[in-house]
Amino acid sequence: MTLAEQFNRQAELKAFDIRHRNIINYNISKYEASVQKGLAQYLDHDLARSRAEYIKTHTIENLDKYLIEFEQKFTANGGKVIWAETKQDALDAIEQILNEVNATSVVKSKSMTTEEIHLNEFLEAKKIEVIETDLGEYIVQLAGQKPYHIVTPAMHLSKKDISDIFVEKLHIAPTDDAQELTLTARRLLREKYTSAQVGITGANFLIADVGGIAITENEGNARLSVTFPKVHIAIAGIEKIIPKLTDLDLFWSLLATSGTGQRLTVYNSVITAPRKAHEKDGAEQMYVILLDNGRTQLLADTQKRQALNCIRCGACLNACPVYKNIGGHTYQTTYSGPIGSVITPHYEGMKKFKHLSFASSLCGACTSVCPVRINIHNLLLLNRKESVEKGYVSKSEKWAMQLLTNTLKSRKKLDFWSSKLKNFAFQKLFKRTWGKRRTMPRVAPKSFSQLWKEQQKKQNIKQV
Repeated sequence: MTLAEQFNRQAELKAFDIRHRNIINYNISKYEASVQKGLAQYLDHDLARSRAEYIKTHTIENLDKYLIEFEQKFTANGGKVIWAETKQDALDAIEQILNEVNATSVVKSKSMTTEEIHLNEFLEAKKIEVIETDLGEYIVQLAGQKPYHIVTPAMHLSKKDISDIFVEKLHIAPTDDAQELTLTARRLLREKYTSAQVGITGANFLIADVGGIAITENEGNARLSVTFPKVHIAIAGIEKIIPKLTDLDLFWSLLATSGTGQRLTVYNSVITAPRKAHEKDGAEQMYVILLDNGRTQLLADTQKRQALNCIRCGACLNACPVYKNIGGHTYQTTYSGPIGSVITPHYEGMKKFKHLSFASSLCGACTSVCPVRINIHNLLLLNRKESVEKGYVSKSEKWAMQLLTNTLKSRKKLDFWSSKLKNFAFQKLFKRTWGKRRTMPRVAPKSFSQLWKEQQKKQNIKQV
């Protein structure tokens, strides 16, 4: 079964799973209400979005300049930069660092980039303990699942689901007290911070002018992950760069409001270097791995490079009617929802994931909520266009489109087919797809042109 076939099958199962839809609709409705409150802090939210769009577009178009500036500043501060063209390059670099310090345990804060390179599976295969310290990530790790949402990994789980997971995996007594579940995770994770040799994080932003990484979070687990271990590894996509430290006043608030509705997330950190001799805590060694993994190919496409402006707020997922119905796991990708459907074919292969760009109603809700004004639904159309131009369509689809095109180009050919024949064709061709869940449309007995001719004929007779 191909990925497209798996997607279609899973999408249908999830779309008609009432319990799943109730959980997702409830959780997303909470976010939507919070976001509306969060927007009240802006005198002109559209202006803020336009400024963010301008800064990100300018930065992406001058990516080489800002990445080199970041490397120079970060290296001067005592850190080390590693350039990773592929996933494997990043994994090899991480393995080498871990081997140098004889690491047996790693604590890891929330990072979609590490999910992108499948870091956990890689480390576990090397017999290295890796612990997710973000509560949502920790829950899905215990459950043996992947993150469901860019911002909220365990959005698909109810409180009872989480309790059941903790009972099975952590052997606690059953409880429906959310605070008790949180405290259980906190107690277990505390000792992991102090025993791990390496802490791994992502980076919400890379700051060129100070050579630092910015991390934003609500739990403080990222701070603990970079404070206790002797080695800190940050991995980020090359598109995460922003020019100046002062740009954070715009991007931190937009990220928080668009993602969770907060005015600002609880913990916001800027880390520019490993621990200095006079400092009491922090990593003794710090590495930043800059990941390409298809990003430069997307950068080379002038029509689609704006997708690299994404700040991973998750707003487009919460707005998307398709995502709300089929959920995050159905996409079988690190980045789900509308923006995932745009970038995944470029990161993982158009032929393999072109079906995601067709999993959209093109309603434009994703574009309307994007804090950096990415024209997401138009990029989905461009992906569709590219997949067709590269020949990633079946023969039957090609023949059907050629027949339809030739027919629609000629009024005589269109009218040649009788309404009975058209209705028969609709039933045969679309009964198992469109007609499976919907009433099939019926073609009128006469076409518009036929009715028009009859009307004109009647008028001419009257005039005579």
